[in-house]
This record gives sequence, structure tokens and C-alpha cells, in this order.
Amino acid sequence: MDERKLLIKENLKKIMASLPDGVTLLGASKTVPAEYINFAADCGLKVIGENRVNELLSKYDDIDKEKLEIHFIGQLQTNKVKYIIDKVSLIHSVDSLRLAEEISRRAVAKGLLMPVLVEINIGGEESKGGILPEEAEAFIKKISLLEGIRVEGIMAIPPKCDEEHKNIEIYQKLSKIFIDIKAQNVDNVNMRILSVGMSGDWETAVEHGSNMVRIGSGIFGSRIYN
Repeated sequence: MDERKLLIKENLKKIMASLPDGVTLLGASKTVPAEYINFAADCGLKVIGENRVNELLSKYDDIDKEKLEIHFIGQLQTNKVKYIIDKVSLIHSVDSLRLAEEISRRAVAKGLLMPVLVEINIGGEESKGGILPEEAEAFIKKISLLEGIRVEGIMAIPPKCDEEHKNIEIYQKLSKIFIDIKAQNVDNVNMRILSVGMSGDWETAVEHGSNMVRIGSGIFGSRIYN
């Protein structure tokens, strides 16, 4: 067994031992070859997330789809929705009405119901996609009317903060948005997923309400770019 597989095995063992019941572990598999993705599945990983459409398509046939659920977690251009609409089971990064409408159109054409998460730009950062927190409720209600999609929750990539209390405030704010929208019982909105937390902060995120964490280097090691 090569060194990377040993690392993956050990990393997954540690994370799974620490992961509370009810929290989904997603392996963020950007730049990771299918061989190592499938090995992670053999070690117990059940969900992966790809960031780039072209990379997903290049690996798709080689991924063990009997063992793995594939999500799309990166920024998605409307003109690429058609390539993944029948290849993923959840799209994480819906951040505009135009994108939601295209997902709806493509899903209806394929006879599918596509679960989606709405991305929240919790830090109001211009460099990141996402709906502003104060607009989240209205946006979710609007896209819930579209055919072919179902809102399953929200996700976010919080800004990096050096002070832990600021990180906690962000997680708490996201949790409040999630709980408030869930309490409204909007038709076609099944608020079951709050996806926040990555390799460096997932434990704190889970403590404050996240029930899906996206871990890349913490499972697969440092990314290797070709």
C-alpha cells in the first residue's frame, strides 16, 4: 500500500471516530485521482464533492458509484449545468436565480428532481459567491417555486478569522438562518442540511450546528496540482 493510501486510511479512521452521529462526512476530492477516491470509499467514505465540472467528467466513469454519492460543491456556471445534471445527487452552490432556473430547466428535461443547497455569503465577501444573509429567506422562497429542484438546506464558506469568537459568531448566525427558515415549513423546502466546516474548522462548525462537513486535505492530504 502506498504512502498516500496509508494516509487516507489513517485520516478517515480518526475523523470517523470523532464525527458525531447525524453528521455527514463529505470528502472534497478536487485534484484527487479516482484510484484514491475509490480507496477512500473502501475505507468507509460514502460521499464526495467535486469542484470543477471538467474534472468531474474526466473522473466520472472511474469513480465507484455503487459505494459513493457524488455532490457538486464548486461554483457552477449556468452553461455547464447540462453536463452534470444527471451525474450528481446534490448541487451545493446555488447562488443566483439564473442558476436555479437553469438547474430547474435541465432537471425537468431529464425527468429529475435535483436537490440543491443555497450558498450563503455569510461574510459579505466580494470574492465569494452566495446570497447575502438578509436575502436568504426571500431567495429560498422564490426558487422553491421552480419545478425540478428541491431546496435541501444551506451551505457556506465562512471568511477566515484569527479570533475564535468571531468564527463562532459566524457559525451561530448560519445556524439561526437555517433554523428560522426550517421553522417556516415552506413548500418544496426540506431544510435538513447545514453544510459548513472544512479541514481546519469542522469540529467547531459541528459544535455550532453543522451537520455536513466538507473535508479535503484532512482526508486526502495536500492537493497535488498537475
